[in-house]
Amino acid sequence: MSVDALHSLDAPIVPDFLLSDDVDKRAARERLARLRSTLVDHDVGAAVFFDAINIRYACGVRNMQINTTRNPGRYVFVPVEGPVVLFEYSGCAHLSEGFDTVDELRRARGLHPFYGGDHYRRHLDEFVDDMRGLMKQCGLEGQRLGIERSPVEAVPALTSAGFDVVDASPIIDRAKSIKQPTELELIRASVAGTEAAVAWMESQILPGRTENQVWAELSRALIAGGGEYLETRLFNSGENTNPWFREASNKVIAAGELVALDTDAIGCHGYYTDLSRTFLAGDQAATPRQRELYSMAYDQLQTNIELIEVGKSFRDYANQAWTIPDEFVAHRYLGPVHGNGMAAEYPIVLQADVHDDAGIDGVFEENMTVCVESFLGSDRGGEGVKLEDQVLITADGVERLTSYPFDDRLLDPNPA
Repeated sequence: MSVDALHSLDAPIVPDFLLSDDVDKRAARERLARLRSTLVDHDVGAAVFFDAINIRYACGVRNMQINTTRNPGRYVFVPVEGPVVLFEYSGCAHLSEGFDTVDELRRARGLHPFYGGDHYRRHLDEFVDDMRGLMKQCGLEGQRLGIERSPVEAVPALTSAGFDVVDASPIIDRAKSIKQPTELELIRASVAGTEAAVAWMESQILPGRTENQVWAELSRALIAGGGEYLETRLFNSGENTNPWFREASNKVIAAGELVALDTDAIGCHGYYTDLSRTFLAGDQAATPRQRELYSMAYDQLQTNIELIEVGKSFRDYANQAWTIPDEFVAHRYLGPVHGNGMAAEYPIVLQADVHDDAGIDGVFEENMTVCVESFLGSDRGGEGVKLEDQVLITADGVERLTSYPFDDRLLDPNPA
């Protein structure tokens, strides 16, 4: 490898968008206070969280986030009053240093056979004893205990021991849905970093490259800018864009094809930046059909963003949302809006005709951050267009957090 090539490898792809550790830790304190007040609102004395993202929300401590989402090797006890106890993966005590959101650190019990082996039921008994002791220590005996995403046998063990167990998932979902002041600083950093990574990736969309080769550039730039990982592989081209949800592949991108992206990026400080854009590969003009699809998707996106306001019910929003033409209904998104924070979150607002089956009878609230989705792909075949923006709901309307430009070649019906 030449010296010039080595130098180019060292050159920064994008700037570093990380804020200082003090900002991260201030956000952790604000989140913990929000979570505790939400536990009070739901008449729950304490909760135990196993999901890696929820552990991080509750106390700020990150540890092998993807791995421990799949393998429940750590958990955190959060009471409405009293010590927050992080039960950490073996050998990882140092990761919580400097976080005043953790009052006590203990080694996690091997509650899952993967960690406890043939002895995991003994570990389950010890876990029940731990919870009994902590509830007593916090003066919460007899109060409800929230449990979220635990190993299968943990809840039966607790109920057999006399605990009044409730599902803590909807509780923390509601806590996370209202963003705290410092969270918004971290979210803006994540959006800026992710958009810079997308810009780098867009510059690499060259006919003759495969989807995987270009998609890898997004991951490369995201991490270089302080982001963490991509949750999905939603990047595709040409006929792979319709229906949606095909993953990046070794298909070669051809000149004149549409190329669609959904970032699903865990960016700076663990905050999720979710934006979608559709690009045109190569230098030629778009076809009339491509411009038609893109303009309709753009109209859907803008219309549905403008409908959002504090106090509007999810049901009313669904009823007022942009009407999808018949040929696009089969391949539509079932939910035009979803919450956004450290991951895709509450609320998920469904299309009107499926609201009664799985919808939420809630309302948009101030300081929610949500993503508005648009996908148009005909059931007759051909390419599809994916667009999505992230917004903050304020008392005066919405603040658009996403600023990534749209493709004028596709949006303008009469390109030069």
